[in-house]
Amino acid sequence: MGLIADYEGSAEGYEPVAVPLGPENDGDMPGRGAAVLRRRSARPSKRAVIYVHCLGDSFVPGDLAGWYTERGFHFYVADLRTEAGSNRPGTAGRPGAGGAEGAARELTGFFASLDAAVLHLRVSDCIDTLVVCAHGAGAVIAALWCHARRASQPADALVLASPAVGRGAPALSRQAAQGGEPGEYRRWGPLLATAQRRLRRGLDIACPVLVMCPASGWDSPSGSGGLLGLRLIAGRRATVRLGAHVTWMRLDGGQPGEALPAGEARRQFFDELGRWLSAYLSGQIRDQLL
Repeated sequence: MGLIADYEGSAEGYEPVAVPLGPENDGDMPGRGAAVLRRRSARPSKRAVIYVHCLGDSFVPGDLAGWYTERGFHFYVADLRTEAGSNRPGTAGRPGAGGAEGAARELTGFFASLDAAVLHLRVSDCIDTLVVCAHGAGAVIAALWCHARRASQPADALVLASPAVGRGAPALSRQAAQGGEPGEYRRWGPLLATAQRRLRRGLDIACPVLVMCPASGWDSPSGSGGLLGLRLIAGRRATVRLGAHVTWMRLDGGQPGEALPAGEARRQFFDELGRWLSAYLSGQIRDQLL
């Protein structure tokens, strides 16, 4: 219950899930594992969503979790903030401490935590269809993890909302401007910058990918084959390759870094999400999404 209390009411309806670390975590592996929360669907189900929550991102909106559970998905949140900077001498709890090498180890810990969480879902909760979702900085981590695990393809689909790809970590700097925790960008920025550099080198994600971005601050994709075109804060252009099966969707409202836009764009988000998932998941699931 202490874990849920940390979210100050935003995690209403969730229960904590105990996820053991894998045998590969022998003490040399960074971190102590993600904190996992679960909101069950009222329907018996073998499908689930796992939402990657980390760095300075806001918690998952309640209506997003509700949209999935109403359609027969159990909804899990893997909170990697408990993983970052933990249990390593010399880091003093600071993500990304130790420069590029420290950030690389941090990412390794994130990936190990997601491996353990997904293995638990598959084995203990008998999940056979899994959608991975994230927004902001978490979307960058989720994309890198799916790329790193492309050989085993642990996810059946990946949904990214407003990924924090641009330079300057806009989601984190905006949170600080709105009265977030002081030093948020200083704490998370180096790690996110390392993750962004890896992403901009190009990924090869095996599962279908949906990227949903607000029109504000983003350009249409350049070319094809999973290329995401975007404006960077410095005014330069960048192109990111995510994989062979990528759909880029431009929303009419919202701001970069948001999990969900407001107003009419929010309805557009859910309509497009349902249509896209129905195109890539099995027929029985498709009937419940539309």
